[in-house]
Amino acid sequence: MTIAIISLMLLAYLLIASEHLNHINKATTAMFAGVVGWILYVIYMGPGRAMESQDDFVRHSAYFCSIVLYLLSTMAIVEVLSDNGCFDFITDFLRTRNMRRFLWGMVFITFLLSANLDNLTTTVLMLIIMRRLLANRRQRLYVGAAIVIAACCGGSFTVIGDVTSLMVWTRGAITPTDFAAAMVLPALVATAIPVVLISYDLPDTLDINRRHIVFRGDDAAMPLWQRIVMLFFGIGGLWFVPTFHRITYLPPFLGSLCVLGVIWVLNEVFNRSSIRSEQPILLPGSDRRLQYEVLQVIMFFIGVALSVSVLVEIGAMQSVGHWIDAYIHDIYVFSIFMGCLSAVLDNVCLVLSAVSIYDIMPDGAASTTYQQFFTQNGQYWHLVVLSACVGGCLLPIGSTAGYALLKSEDSGMWWYFRHISMKVLLGWIASLVTYFGVDYFLR
Repeated sequence: MTIAIISLMLLAYLLIASEHLNHINKATTAMFAGVVGWILYVIYMGPGRAMESQDDFVRHSAYFCSIVLYLLSTMAIVEVLSDNGCFDFITDFLRTRNMRRFLWGMVFITFLLSANLDNLTTTVLMLIIMRRLLANRRQRLYVGAAIVIAACCGGSFTVIGDVTSLMVWTRGAITPTDFAAAMVLPALVATAIPVVLISYDLPDTLDINRRHIVFRGDDAAMPLWQRIVMLFFGIGGLWFVPTFHRITYLPPFLGSLCVLGVIWVLNEVFNRSSIRSEQPILLPGSDRRLQYEVLQVIMFFIGVALSVSVLVEIGAMQSVGHWIDAYIHDIYVFSIFMGCLSAVLDNVCLVLSAVSIYDIMPDGAASTTYQQFFTQNGQYWHLVVLSACVGGCLLPIGSTAGYALLKSEDSGMWWYFRHISMKVLLGWIASLVTYFGVDYFLR
């Protein structure tokens, strides 16, 4: 039965990595593999140990469901802010034909937003704004690639900016302040180098669409100061989530739900004169891609979490850890391998698998230098996130943000590989050098 489960998971990972070829939605593949894997595990355990297998399932479900609730709440926060025009200042600020101002403005805003929101939500939001502004498809491909890189790198240096760092944080492997201090410079370097190189492929003057009014219904009448207040409580509230977790020891999703509650109250108060019961739920001109893309990622994450959790229960992940200790025994080599693998296999799969291989070691129990890599805030957890997030940008199929670009602009794998991959590789190498340099200086 163990061989059957492992074979099923390997086949699922292969189908996920080749989604662009087989055209089978990776969320469907992950969900099928996870559900069937747990069914096989329960059959393997037998009726006599049904209660034990149920306890195992509930224990794993409680962990990844908390992450799902966090993603759902952040998606809802962005939806409310977007429908009330709180992000319109981005469109107004970036409406320029100057390439450098437009490109670096896009990258700067994406980098900052992805540090607060998950990078997929940020990517979809910025791609929608980009399509409103840029008329030339070739220019959209380059700017879209820069958005993907900025979103993945920006999300990698905070514990709430990416699903991968969120998973590592909720497991207790890192703390927000230490993680951000160690990762912010590598993330900036990994963003800046590819974007500088991309700027050489763009003309000095961009083709900008003519200005048009986006119709949202009566919500568009909200005054500027009310939009600023909603944006402050939305983005600022998410920054408070790590502090909320540290003070209350409650799951982070409760903090994000609290922020969502505040945003919804403000929405009701500010729009009380325009809200009508006969108004349609979907306003004309509303873009539902934000919801659709994030919901697909959530279903994909649930499937991957189910798959990895059943591998943990049958002891497969522990066996992988023993093999790494015996034949590699070098987290630096392993992190580079993880980054390369995340280019073809979604980085969520890689990080969820990587954090399941090793347990977090108490500081006093780490008697060797190698074991210290796996203590809280150890280098292993930093390198896994950095390599997966930046390495996942080597190809568009390596991250959910890259998939959003593929679907939005119908960019081909070959085009991305020829024009973007080498730029990302140089940025990744420089970010690793920066990380080890900063670590050496601090020590």
